[in-house]
Amino acid sequence: MTENNKSKSYDANSIKVLKGLEHVRKRPSMYIGSTSQTGLHHLVWEVVDNSIDEAQSGFCTAIDVILHDDGSISVNDNGRGIPIEMHESGKTALEVVMTTLHAGGKFDNTAYKTSGGLHGVGVSVVNALSLWLTVEVHKGENIYRQSFRRGDPEGPQEKGGKTDLTGTRIRFMPDYEEIFETSTINFETLSGRLRELAYLNNGLMLNITDKRQADEERQEEYCFEGGLSSFVSYINEAHTTLHDPVRISGEFELDEDGHIIIDVALQYNKAFQEDIFSFVNNINTIDGGTHLSGMKSALTRTLNEYASSNNFFNSKDDSFSGSDVREGLAAVISVKISDPQFEGQTKTRLGNRNVQGAVLSQVSRGISTFLEENPSIARKIIQKCLLNHSSRQAAKKARELTRRKSALETAALPGKLADCSVNNPEEAELFIVEGNSAGGSAKQGRNRHFQAILPLRGKIINVEKAHLAKVLKNNEIRTIITAAGTGIEEDFDINNLRYHKIIIMTDADVDGSHIRTLLLTFFYRHMIELIENGYIYVAQPPLYLLKKGSAKKYAYNEAERKNIAEEFGNTGISIQRYKGLGEMNPDQLWATTMDPESRVLLKIRLENVMEASHIFSVLMGDDVEPRREFIQQHAASVMNLDV
Repeated sequence: MTENNKSKSYDANSIKVLKGLEHVRKRPSMYIGSTSQTGLHHLVWEVVDNSIDEAQSGFCTAIDVILHDDGSISVNDNGRGIPIEMHESGKTALEVVMTTLHAGGKFDNTAYKTSGGLHGVGVSVVNALSLWLTVEVHKGENIYRQSFRRGDPEGPQEKGGKTDLTGTRIRFMPDYEEIFETSTINFETLSGRLRELAYLNNGLMLNITDKRQADEERQEEYCFEGGLSSFVSYINEAHTTLHDPVRISGEFELDEDGHIIIDVALQYNKAFQEDIFSFVNNINTIDGGTHLSGMKSALTRTLNEYASSNNFFNSKDDSFSGSDVREGLAAVISVKISDPQFEGQTKTRLGNRNVQGAVLSQVSRGISTFLEENPSIARKIIQKCLLNHSSRQAAKKARELTRRKSALETAALPGKLADCSVNNPEEAELFIVEGNSAGGSAKQGRNRHFQAILPLRGKIINVEKAHLAKVLKNNEIRTIITAAGTGIEEDFDINNLRYHKIIIMTDADVDGSHIRTLLLTFFYRHMIELIENGYIYVAQPPLYLLKKGSAKKYAYNEAERKNIAEEFGNTGISIQRYKGLGEMNPDQLWATTMDPESRVLLKIRLENVMEASHIFSVLMGDDVEPRREFIQQHAASVMNLDV
């Protein structure tokens, strides 16, 4: 032990007690997940969720989210308004709610029967992590205001003018100076979640306005009277459907967990993907839980019973698996329960055991009734399931092709994979490269110790339009699966992944973008765990090389090209436009795109599964019209287009 360490005493004075909201500012990630863009978005949702709780209780019909040009955010609703009376603590209820953790109206079932904000930390955490926050309550024909700075009141609650409105208006400035790593709030991310909430709450009006660009104010407004039926129609927008959405709903008491509302909508399409989304009290339970298990069991059981009783099977031993009945299905299940038990702080999996039985019973009755009352549609659904069953057996045989050789035996990859020497997956990188020419440059320019190169020949199959059996017959797909080492679908095991960075490296042109999209579609539909765990990246090769005399610089976009040209004086400049990676020398490709010290990689993140699924369906699905509309809507924002 050094003298320096000996001098550091550990006694009662070393124990610090953080008061009020100090702990939130000290450890913000414990409350909002991160201090990145995701954490910023979380602040917005904490405030919006309080307004949604008012809507679920029948007291709010409209919620407005405003992104202001100074970087602050407003959330306004027309609910009852936060209580403003004196609290037993000696402070007003408003101040208690805004400055005290675990304070709110959601710990009994009197103010709210169901609620997403179970822990009572939401708005106080937003207050703590904001440079400043102002709250305005319209209640009892009066306006009440209070302002806070970094969680502390700047003064007492004040009574303002008169109003004929009700509700709460909160405007806050996230503390970009001391807490957050970024000040960028993504309009599309917020807009997508508000659309989702509008589907989950029939008739609720949600509006988002972006005032950050003075010359181009953006606004979206969502309100869906059809609720979950509208939701599945949106999911299936780019697919040919077999029938109108089926809606199943019920409301009753549970033995242990009080009141439950079950709402399900489902619709089959002719595609090959499974798009099922589950929610509890408007919370997206991305890891499922007992409510989702109940719905899946009901679907498999009921369709098997119908197919068996109506002699659709060739033998008595035939039956559908869960995968057979879910392929080509778009479905949403939303349950609202007074005492949900979530597994983990992230609230991504429901654990209430009796919910499974309640959902199974309700959904089974609903599907059975629908099939009996609609025999022609029932036949279409059963025939779809029979086709899925047959194709899945073929896919099972096709998967065997990826198992015949170990992923470590390069003989399984007919010479395509130039593997790296390191055995630790955490250090290893796999570059999936477009074409043999670029593959040759990448192989020569790489660091052989930790970088593997897999060149692709042409474009892989569009998995959005093909069943798994056909997908697995594609040589390039099989090569990727074998190189990754994880297997696919039922065989998938992320613990066998050989590279913790899988980097898509394609040309900076339209064809390269298409190949990149095809690869991302494959990973999203069939190996989504790689995206969820942050293992998929996109390389960013430069578009231009600018030279003037002995000076040279690379530009990765048009704006950089203009800046460098100005820096060089706009005269006597030699500009090379890279159409393909193969045009670069190995040393250039290494220096600009592969060297960890200088390259730029984009990590593929999955922030909104429903929106991601919808975009993939629109861009890569079988229906042309939604794709045409998408292109027309976003044409003005295209940055690079070959002509």
